[in-house]
Amino acid sequence: MTGTLRRGLGAAFLAATLCSGAGAQPETGPSLRIMEFSELLDWDLDNHVEALRVFRETCMDMEGADWQSLCALAQNADDSGARAFFELFFRPVLIEDGKDGLFTGYFEPELNGSRHRTNRYRYPVYRMPPEARATSLWLSRRDILSTDVLKGRGLEIAWVEDPVELFFLQIQGSGRIRLQDGSTIRVGYGGANGHPYRSIGQELVRRGIYSLHQVSAGVIRNWVRRNPEPGAELLMHNPSYVFFREVNRVAANRGPLGAMNRSITPMRSIAVDPAYTPLGAPVWIEKNGQSKMRRLMIAQDTGSAIKGAQRADIFFGAGDEAGRKAGQLKDPGRLMVLMPIQRAYAMLPDDL
Repeated sequence: MTGTLRRGLGAAFLAATLCSGAGAQPETGPSLRIMEFSELLDWDLDNHVEALRVFRETCMDMEGADWQSLCALAQNADDSGARAFFELFFRPVLIEDGKDGLFTGYFEPELNGSRHRTNRYRYPVYRMPPEARATSLWLSRRDILSTDVLKGRGLEIAWVEDPVELFFLQIQGSGRIRLQDGSTIRVGYGGANGHPYRSIGQELVRRGIYSLHQVSAGVIRNWVRRNPEPGAELLMHNPSYVFFREVNRVAANRGPLGAMNRSITPMRSIAVDPAYTPLGAPVWIEKNGQSKMRRLMIAQDTGSAIKGAQRADIFFGAGDEAGRKAGQLKDPGRLMVLMPIQRAYAMLPDDL
């Protein structure tokens, strides 16, 4: 659930909202084509060792005897044979549902903060109150921030210095808070108020302030900061409000938890639509655009905005630079899911 909502909100902002659950079956059957590895652009140029190592991180949690057998082989495989491992036991499957391929990006934000409220750090990062957890629809963002409903209850995990960055932290659903003593708190998705996400990027386009191609995370940040009062009101356009929890079991040098409840890896983990792509499966991506990317990724995350057979969200890592790159990504391309051989052929229609 953590990864699902995080990717849903992050991708909804960085993709559809600048222009969504898991497991639902497509209304019409997709078209399938089993491909040869020789058809994958630049397949031989990738670092298959990196992909194999990331595959090992989550394959033990996959369902199916074939996946479990391949996972056992992967755990014992020599890294030098990584490419041969994928070519020997998998077949690339192109799954299409009539929609064009779209790649976006997401990241783990890093904010400055404090365990205690100060004049500089004034904006609280809240745990979820029990009354919000007990209902599917609670107070809106405006109701939460304009009243004292959460104040004085010990629900604050930390305080941060920038309400705009806190808003973006809620969109991503997880992140790190750097404290004044140099230590770090990692926070993850802890629940939400049940209101649907509404894009402030789309709202700026609707108002005629920007055109669709101009809107990015950085543009929105700058506009809100240049226009404090209308900017604060713009943030209220999104009634969804995300609560957090401290994540203590993930080492500081590891990525945040994805939908498989394990750490994800920058530039090797992607969020996908599990109606088409099994979580944990290797996925070959061919991203076009200004900066082409041909890479074997592992599907370890999901999101309500990641809908369709040819839709993926690439994890860029943590921090401002990762956020800048993720926020700029909105490129076409295609992806192929690597399936165990027998499973791949079993997916084909009977009349083929």
